[in-house]
Amino acid sequence: MEAPATPAAPVTVRTFTQRLSATPRGARLARRLALAQLDGWGVPGGSGTADAVAVIVAELAANAVTHGRVPGRDFELTLSLLPGSLRVEVTDTRADRRPPGPADVSEPAPLAETGRGLLLVDALADRWEVVDRDPPGKTVRAEVDVPVWLSGRHG
Repeated sequence: MEAPATPAAPVTVRTFTQRLSATPRGARLARRLALAQLDGWGVPGGSGTADAVAVIVAELAANAVTHGRVPGRDFELTLSLLPGSLRVEVTDTRADRRPPGPADVSEPAPLAETGRGLLLVDALADRWEVVDRDPPGKTVRAEVDVPVWLSGRHG
């Protein structure tokens, strides 16, 4: 007689999604909303995880507003608390302006006033990528690994 299979612990994924105006104000709001959501999930402000996610959201939202803006279209922020990581996704509707992927990010000239956003994302995210979206557009997805105390808490 076979022993009954031990049921696997359920995997809980918490998700927050918000559409925001593709304006500088929308980009600032994305960062504030992300920090509030993280706090609600038990990721305290000022922790390394919250600080990294705040910078990633700020940079990706600013890029969506600056480079991915289509007049009359919003951008979308999605946060997901997954087992072991926090995922940030920023989606815009501009398919013709795709940022470089992780392997192709280069440093700007020393005195350049722009061009460091994806370098920050690359430095702070444990993984990130640019994926196509259907209907036209793109999503920049970045993940930050979370500490063990948080990984076991949300499930």
